[in-house]
Amino acid sequence: MRDLVYTGFMSLDGVVDSPGGTEEGHRSGGWVVNDLEFVPEAWSLKGEELADTTALMFGRRSYEAFAQVWPDSEDHAAYKELPKFVVSSTLPDDDLVDGWGPTTILRSTEDIAALKKSEGGAIFIHGSAELARRLSDAGLIDQYNLLVFPVLLGAGKSVFGRADRAKQMLTLRESQSYSNGILKLVYDVKR
Repeated sequence: MRDLVYTGFMSLDGVVDSPGGTEEGHRSGGWVVNDLEFVPEAWSLKGEELADTTALMFGRRSYEAFAQVWPDSEDHAAYKELPKFVVSSTLPDDDLVDGWGPTTILRSTEDIAALKKSEGGAIFIHGSAELARRLSDAGLIDQYNLLVFPVLLGAGKSVFGRADRAKQMLTLRESQSYSNGILKLVYDVKR
């Protein structure tokens, strides 16, 4: 059985929208890199994840955004040949990026549930707030790796839905605070 791990940057009020500033649509885009002292150890989680990542999963919009930058990025070179899964009911096979490792399009939540039952290691979901929310609501996410930033954004995409649903408990695996106010929180979903 494979674990699905959501990894992302989050504001204190739960917004994950436009952290790097290159995304369109959020008035505070770039909140991860703007107005905050750079403390290298606060980013150590991203390096630690590389050892556990055996595949990547994206929603369509995140795939299209990352596929423009990550294949040629030295910072993301370790991800280049990893298998990638894109969840989309509309993305044509012709739109997949060449030279960025094997990529499979998954068309439904059922396809993702079947993938989780296959052999292999952890699949990390980067960005993809809408996909993560849908998978969380379906009970398919196994772990959350979050870097929580000391900023309140007030509005924007969240990984967590607001629909009335049964309580879901988490177990804190790891936490760390850094001098610039960033918190590292790693939670396992209790089953």
